[in-house]
Amino acid sequence: MAQAKISAKASEAAAQQQQQQQSGGQLRGRFYRSTSMADRSSRLLENLDQLELRVEAFRDAASAMEQEKEILLEMIHNIQNSQDMRHISEGEREELNLTANRLMGRTLTVEVSVETIRNAQQQESLLHATKMIDEIVNKLLDDLEDAKIRLMSLYGACTSDVPAGPIDQKFQSVVIGCAIEDQKKIKRRLETLLRNLENSEKSITLLEHQKSSVRQACNSKQD
Repeated sequence: MAQAKISAKASEAAAQQQQQQQSGGQLRGRFYRSTSMADRSSRLLENLDQLELRVEAFRDAASAMEQEKEILLEMIHNIQNSQDMRHISEGEREELNLTANRLMGRTLTVEVSVETIRNAQQQESLLHATKMIDEIVNKLLDDLEDAKIRLMSLYGACTSDVPAGPIDQKFQSVVIGCAIEDQKKIKRRLETLLRNLENSEKSITLLEHQKSSVRQACNSKQD
């Protein structure tokens, strides 16, 4: 009887030990799996961080290509409308225009587009800012000097430099509501418009000077 009790207790103890070992094995298994999952998650997160840097570099490169395209088109246009083009022979001007048109056509075959992610407020601000600029551009021919002053006030609202003249406070508040990428594009557009206006003024000044010289020459001959 006693031997049976001893055997029963020994069997119970062995069963308990086996159960504890199995339980411990399960705990250790879960612990190792958890560590493995953490390492795997960390590696994936590190890979995504590296990819994010590459994505931003890719967008920056594409944005730089967009700007390069704008600059090239502007330079070709300026050459076609320069004073030098007016002071060469008809045959030379025609040949140069053909080359310029060919270069412009090849430039336009390159399509680069970087979409800006905007919320509803930023979209509305962009439309408002674009409308304000367009209103001035549409009246350029009516009053060139007034348009230049107004564009300079808009540009002053976009730059961190000390402006040379007054700032359009309303436009500044609108631009602040735009996405950062849109703010840069708005500033670049205003810079381009002001450069074109300056070139136009130079052309007009040169033209007026030429007319004045012609009139003086005619008056001298009459005298």
